[in-house]
Amino acid sequence: MKKLLLSDLDHTLIKTDGSVSEHTLDVLARCREAGVLFAIATARYWIGAEKYIDLLKPDFEITTDGTLIHADGKCIYSSAFTKEDTNRIVQELMQVPGALVTVAVGRTVYWNSKHIAESPRLHKAVYCEYDKPLNCCANKIAVEMEDESVARRIAEKMGCRLQCYRGEKMYAFLPKDSGKIAAIRAMAEQSGIELSDIVAFGDDLNDIEMLSLCGTGVAVSNAIPEVLEVADQVTLSNDEDGVADWAEKNLF
Repeated sequence: MKKLLLSDLDHTLIKTDGSVSEHTLDVLARCREAGVLFAIATARYWIGAEKYIDLLKPDFEITTDGTLIHADGKCIYSSAFTKEDTNRIVQELMQVPGALVTVAVGRTVYWNSKHIAESPRLHKAVYCEYDKPLNCCANKIAVEMEDESVARRIAEKMGCRLQCYRGEKMYAFLPKDSGKIAAIRAMAEQSGIELSDIVAFGDDLNDIEMLSLCGTGVAVSNAIPEVLEVADQVTLSNDEDGVADWAEKNLF
């Protein structure tokens, strides 16, 4: 019987300062030795998660809010808009004054920011002014704006899924039936792992469905109240190596 640990990154596996402790790395190594698989499920674009992927070496990489899965360097799952819908959403967002729009297409991210090189997460993005139609199918389109009601209106008009994040004014537009749980189902089917044998860790709104879907849903203690409420168990905070602590106590 296969067992898999599935963890969000920010505010869950990663410490607040952006680091991953040696203790966590050691516990994950012991999990591999015991035959327990490990996967990440993050809202980050692949290029924003790349340094953690290199460090953690997960068996599966669910990125871009669940619209992409990579394993062994290959894309094994992708949920994307059509080219037409990609351009419709981008042009709608470009009507927002001063809008900085990111468009993720697989591992590539387009962005109309003049400060790409200065971004810790998106310094590998490709500059694009969106003055011509894109010839691609986006996995995720995101924009930073002050008024959430505007983002919701656009999502409703375009018939897509809107994703919000804790403490941020960033709004992501995803294909209607996409998200972390769709990716987890695809991962489980392809790997032969039962959902009941997956232990999921999270902290934010986009982790609620994930924790409810998997056999065991664990919230870090710094999670938002909505996540703490649906979790089967609560572990220590991200700054206290909560994921590693749970694994040590329950797997070894």
